[in-house]
Amino acid sequence: MIVFDLKCAENHVFEAWFRSSDAYEEQREAGQICCPHCGDNHISKSVMAPNISAKSNRRSDAVQDSEDLVGLDQVPVAASAGVPENAEISVEDVKRAAEHMHDVMAKYRKFVEENCENVGDNFAAEARKIHNGESEERGIYGQTTLEESQELLEEGIDIFPVPGAGKLDS
Repeated sequence: MIVFDLKCAENHVFEAWFRSSDAYEEQREAGQICCPHCGDNHISKSVMAPNISAKSNRRSDAVQDSEDLVGLDQVPVAASAGVPENAEISVEDVKRAAEHMHDVMAKYRKFVEENCENVGDNFAAEARKIHNGESEERGIYGQTTLEESQELLEEGIDIFPVPGAGKLDS
């Protein structure tokens, strides 16, 4: 999987994941990529920071970030992306954003379920086999523990959480 920062003709910038660079190009040319802000499908790559791998003897930032959240009673949230610092955001704005986020997460989960193999509780072992070239390279999804997820990240294996069907309403 590869992540790109993309932008539409209205200069809205957003992030999207693709199986490969070729998959991005195919979907872009077919008009299948739409801006989540305005629905525009005239998409191009935006300037983005390079993804530089950590040294093998260092833990990844993602693992460190997840540890920073352990034990917090509240997680800070922010509305940014083009919203002025002093802008007032109504309860209705938050509800609309939450509904949109729910829809996007449901579409993402559906995409994963339709295009990747469910390996169930065997996710960590299968991800390692793919990473080590012992198993066919393909998209997979399944379940794993937080500890196993952290170990995969420490080993340099890219994983991405998939919102659970039962958790979308929380």
